[in-house]
Amino acid sequence: MKLHGGHFADPPGVSPTREAEVRRVVDRVTRWAANRSDVVGLLLVGSWAREAARPDSDVDLVVLSTAPAAYAEGDAWTREPALGEVLRVRKWGPVTEWRYVTASGLEVEVGVAAVQWARTDPIDDGTRRVVTDGARPLYDPAGILGALIRACAS
Repeated sequence: MKLHGGHFADPPGVSPTREAEVRRVVDRVTRWAANRSDVVGLLLVGSWAREAARPDSDVDLVVLSTAPAAYAEGDAWTREPALGEVLRVRKWGPVTEWRYVTASGLEVEVGVAAVQWARTDPIDDGTRRVVTDGARPLYDPAGILGALIRACAS
């Protein structure tokens, strides 16, 4: 799902229906992130970011927050982006993963991390793996994610 002048390129092998659903999910989460005062960045990672999505690919997102502890428990925030049913919540070091499934079966993983996850000096090995596997900033008003991507590429 590559952004070309404001439009996404169609990933090969993915139905137009699935691609449209992914676009709607990404747009919805991007709007949600931009309206939260604690969110300083939203990153699309994985197969959709590197344009290698398959029909069964999930959508992987990383939310950078100044208050990540607020996302540790299931409360109203989990319903705000309207991503469907929560399948599981899991801690992966500094990231709390919330995995959702939509009515159509699309899985959406939202990893919530502190802003420090994106620090560039030094870059955490886990962060580097995630970013170099494919990353596209969706919401990055301060340029934190752009700087991280550039640092991981060098």
